[in-house]
Amino acid sequence: MSALNKDMLKKQFGLPPMPPVGPGASGRRNIVRKKDYAPVYWDKYFEHMHSVKTGENDVFRVYECGTEGPVLLFLHGGGFSALSWSLLSSRLSHLVKCRCTAIDLRGHGDTETSDDADLSADRLSKDVKEVIESLYGEDPPPIILIGHSMGGAIAVHVASQNYIPSLIGLCVIDVVEGTAMDALSSMQSFLRGRPKQFKSLDEAIEWCVRSGQVRNLDSAKVSMVGQVKRVETNETATKEMEKEHESHSQTVILEEEEEEEEGETAQNSEDNAENESGSTHSQNAFKTPETQQEKHSYTWRINLTKTEHFWPGWFQGLSQKFLSCEVPKLLLLAGVDRLDKDLTIGQMQGKFQMQVLPQCGHAVHEDVPEKVADVLATFMIRHRVAEATDNFEPTFPAC
Repeated sequence: MSALNKDMLKKQFGLPPMPPVGPGASGRRNIVRKKDYAPVYWDKYFEHMHSVKTGENDVFRVYECGTEGPVLLFLHGGGFSALSWSLLSSRLSHLVKCRCTAIDLRGHGDTETSDDADLSADRLSKDVKEVIESLYGEDPPPIILIGHSMGGAIAVHVASQNYIPSLIGLCVIDVVEGTAMDALSSMQSFLRGRPKQFKSLDEAIEWCVRSGQVRNLDSAKVSMVGQVKRVETNETATKEMEKEHESHSQTVILEEEEEEEEGETAQNSEDNAENESGSTHSQNAFKTPETQQEKHSYTWRINLTKTEHFWPGWFQGLSQKFLSCEVPKLLLLAGVDRLDKDLTIGQMQGKFQMQVLPQCGHAVHEDVPEKVADVLATFMIRHRVAEATDNFEPTFPAC
């Protein structure tokens, strides 16, 4: 059909002209939508949050989801928080019958202790032991320890010390003794390269994604909140969001009660009630909350540069301790180049299962939570420590 005939058809049927296409076009095709970096509240992924007291003055923040099956105890990396496990926990509890429990370790997130500065491997390991005792008493359920980076090292320490009598599995995510020890010399320069402050939570989340710390925006929107605190008040961003969440919930309840009262009055004066309701809704819809008008600055919850003297203790002897654990073991890596000599030999001898997930960063469980969930679910089903749901489909072979 010729261009002339096309123009005639458009005029005949009243079709609008096509928008201009090209570098200078102003049509809808060239509209660039800005990404949403707004923080997400933890209850989208976890079902419960509570504080667990150990000793006299130590209170640990714990997030949970799932109601039956073994307990998967998640330990986050240095500088991260329990919210780092949000997407993985939600997905994993969908695949197998399990209970996911994530802890804010000492000095991180919303955990408050009498000595937040003591991040030695021995202290952190005992913290995990004491939290488990407070949660489950003298008869804990079957537990699988899962740790990332620093948390992976602590998981190995806990397992090698036999702190958990009901331990049935161990998973370490992207931490190997040789690679970790080699990286310590450059860690300070990496930490100095991070921004010291952020103007807002949105800015912190955007930096998190753009810098590559976490490559999954959905995960960064919930996990980055647990890593920063307000400069002006020293209050963690998670507590700040909790107050806003509670305030919003109360506002919604009040609005629902007002709507019910208006509905009862409307039986006698329907037209007037509709006008009043519409006016109220219009005012609420376009009013900017005071919390959005305020500008705050945020900084890191923990100053990792001051913990340098603890770093070697986390990783020294890690490979041998990992291999000596008698429970089924899984090593999940972002690349095969991370294996050291001891683990290479151990893997060839079949002492543990290894899975490599390329095309992701150090925060493997945040970058590709669906793939990590599939690997963990397959691992648990293979060793018959958990029961699959109807949603489970094994996809990753063991290696």
